[in-house]
Amino acid sequence: MSDTPARVAVIGLGSMGYGMAQALRRAGLDVAGSDVAPDNVARFAAEGGRGAASPAQAAADADIVVCVVVNAAQTEAVLFGSEGIAAAMPAGAVFVSCATMDPEVARRLAGRLEATGRHYLDAPISGGAQRAAQGELTILASGSAAAFARARPALDAMAAKLYELGDAAGQGAAFKMINQLLAGVHIAAASEAMTFAARQGLDLRKVYEVITASAGNSWMFENRMPHVLDGDYAPRSAVDIFVKDLGIVQDMARSQKFPVPVAAAALQMFLMAAGAGMGRDDDASVARIYAQVTGTALPSGTG
Repeated sequence: MSDTPARVAVIGLGSMGYGMAQALRRAGLDVAGSDVAPDNVARFAAEGGRGAASPAQAAADADIVVCVVVNAAQTEAVLFGSEGIAAAMPAGAVFVSCATMDPEVARRLAGRLEATGRHYLDAPISGGAQRAAQGELTILASGSAAAFARARPALDAMAAKLYELGDAAGQGAAFKMINQLLAGVHIAAASEAMTFAARQGLDLRKVYEVITASAGNSWMFENRMPHVLDGDYAPRSAVDIFVKDLGIVQDMARSQKFPVPVAAAALQMFLMAAGAGMGRDDDASVARIYAQVTGTALPSGTG
């Protein structure tokens, strides 16, 4: 084993990617960062990382490329677009794909990259920006034994919980979509319940206290409803994320002729919020749609 730190490229220095890059640096890895926003790259370089002018430059000498973009289309563009990194990555390097996507797309991208002599690890993430910065993400990963072995230094630095879910790409993506189905439904249900409570004239902070100590609680209720209580809809996770992810659930279910009516209803609420101009606002904005439709007052604040 070499004593030289693994070289890691992080493509996408948004709220999640930046935190992951920080965690990788704290673990002693040699980290280069690339982002469409030059200010993010400059900040990362100022804090001790290596800034790269393009994804291909970041990946050119990397053992591990961690791609933290929004969706499958962006992932494919990073790999195989006009300035894609697939040809720039060293032979034998591993591409760690963190975007939530349809499992069939993950399999297709993996096959295409692996045909070039590089490895692909399907590794969607969960946990939010704070846990990303702390190196405490949950990673739902699948891929070959060689891909896992190559990516191990980065996985150890980024994850509190790493689930190894299969030996081929697509399994990690499928597990993530089950999580996203539940997460979207729980946010929609929490928003409905909290706005219904407001319509009854209940003290919403007392509602929060009671529900979080009762059987009706969920992680999403506990995490998102403080945004409603504070009237603060600055995005931690945006409405548009669940428009995308619940849309993928619908596509998967339709292709398999499997009914998902509860997820479909939740998707409609996120679509209503996006259609009302809240797509980039916090996903707890679903509560605002219930309030608008019913003429119910919710707490006002910064949102």
